[in-house]
Amino acid sequence: MSLSITVAEAKEMLDAGALMRLIDVREVDEFAICKIEGAELLPLSVFADQYLSRLPHTGERILLYCHHGMRSMRAAEYLAKRGYSKVSSIDGGIDAWSLQIDPAVPRY
Repeated sequence: MSLSITVAEAKEMLDAGALMRLIDVREVDEFAICKIEGAELLPLSVFADQYLSRLPHTGERILLYCHHGMRSMRAAEYLAKRGYSKVSSIDGGIDAWSLQIDPAVPRY
């Protein structure tokens, strides 16, 4: 399984009601500006300390995103190395989401 998916693939999964966790790895101040509906905040700055308690099921489908996709890819790789088998980073992050999926999501 690729660790990267497009915003269109992510939107399709969300629209289909797929059972998954949508995790935003940006920081609190970024999350306050905008977010994808249904997302949970787990900042990369505390990810290593909190992932195990917040994401205890290694077989759970997890989509991660950040501003442009770099931090979420780091988080996806981190989880994959720890046995998480259904984890993906949304390529282009919330910026691509705003440009391609939902222009109502503010860009910054």
